[in-house]
Amino acid sequence: MSFSMTTSQVHASNSPPPNPQSQQIETQESQNPEEIDYSGRAQWLRAAVLGANDGLVSVASLIIGVGAVNRSSRAMIVSGLAGLVAGACSMAIGEFVSVYTQYDIELAQMKREKEDKEVGLTKEEKKSLPSPIQAAGASALAFASGALLPLLAAAFIHSWEIRLAVVCVVTTLALAGFGAVGAILGGANAKKSAARVLLGGWAAMAISYGVLRLFALTLHESSSL
Repeated sequence: MSFSMTTSQVHASNSPPPNPQSQQIETQESQNPEEIDYSGRAQWLRAAVLGANDGLVSVASLIIGVGAVNRSSRAMIVSGLAGLVAGACSMAIGEFVSVYTQYDIELAQMKREKEDKEVGLTKEEKKSLPSPIQAAGASALAFASGALLPLLAAAFIHSWEIRLAVVCVVTTLALAGFGAVGAILGGANAKKSAARVLLGGWAAMAISYGVLRLFALTLHESSSL
């Protein structure tokens, strides 16, 4: 009995003392919250921000471009509504085809990796596959949500100058908001992202107005000859 107690005491005395630094690191790691996986958000975040930004810029540029040729509020609103419907359908179809292609590739890869070719996919494997219908619906909804902002801004204003100014202001605020929100959710710099989106939107609206205004002046001069 005394020999066993002596042996255990020797082992206890020979064991290295606990490292306080390692204990501190383990304590800090246990206290820190889980890090956010921003890469996991990339796919849906890109689709949502891209769809809303496309709808906003496309319809705003369309309304401003038509306004450069025709000052009628009806013409501007009808063109904006047509752009909303056509753009949402185009985004949905494009996203459906793209995601369905990805679905076919991943499904074929899963079947190749299975040893027994006759065994079907499990529930977990089916859930991991992308959904083309959900992607198409989300893309169309995002586009329509962005396109509604300039359309509603132009719908209730009769003065042509004020209508264009309000559309530009609403579009500018929305562009800055979309850029900042996308950057925050993705863990990027909000100011740089908002500035980048703003410059792109302003360029699209300016080009649309300038080209159609030049076309209207050219058409007016040719008809007066």
